[in-house]
Amino acid sequence: MSQTSQYYNDHATTFFEATVGVDMGPLHARFLQKISAGGRILDAGCGSGRDARSFKDRGYQVTAFDASPELARLASEHSGLQVQVAHFLSLSDAAQLGLPAGTLFDGIWACASLLHVAGRDQPEAWSRLWQLLKPGGVVYASYKLGGGERVDPVGRSFTDAREDELLEWLIELPGVASKESWVTEDLSSRSGTTWLNALVRKAA
Repeated sequence: MSQTSQYYNDHATTFFEATVGVDMGPLHARFLQKISAGGRILDAGCGSGRDARSFKDRGYQVTAFDASPELARLASEHSGLQVQVAHFLSLSDAAQLGLPAGTLFDGIWACASLLHVAGRDQPEAWSRLWQLLKPGGVVYASYKLGGGERVDPVGRSFTDAREDELLEWLIELPGVASKESWVTEDLSSRSGTTWLNALVRKAA
C-alpha cells in the first residue's frame, strides 16, 4: 500500500467526516446532464461515497471503488453499495469491480482522485478508465490547479495540473470527441484551494 493510501486508511473516519457533507450539486449537474437517466456510472476513487450515493439516489446504476480498504468500508456503509478496493493502474476490466466482464460505463466520475497518481502514470491511468467507457460516454476528473508533483505535510502525494498538462495526458486516448475544462474554487470549508475540472467525451 502506498503512503498516500495508508494515510487514508489510517485517517479514514476523519476524512469521511470532513468530506461527506460537501455540496457537489453544481458539478454533479454539469456531469449528469451528459448521461442518460438511469445510465451506468463508475465513481473512481470514491472517498467517502458521497457522490456515489447521490448518483444512486438519482436513479443511476453506480459502481464505486477506492484504493483505501477502510475508506471503501465507510463508503459502502454510507452509499449502500458494495464499494470495491482497486487502484487506477491495475484496472483492466469491470470484472475486477464485481460486474460482468466487458461491462462499460456511460460516465466515469474521478473527483479529486486521479490527482494522487504520479505525473508519469497519468496517461496510463486515463487509458485504463477510457477502456471502461462506452462510446459516447464521458469522464469527469478534477485536480488541484498547479504544476508538478508534491508531497503534503502529512505524506500524501499529489500531482497538480494546468490545462496544458491535462491535454498532454489525454493526447494518446483514441476517439476523443470533445474536451472541456474550467476552474472552480473549493466547495468545502477549505479556503485558497482552486480546482481544474475536466469533462472528456468519447466519440459515439
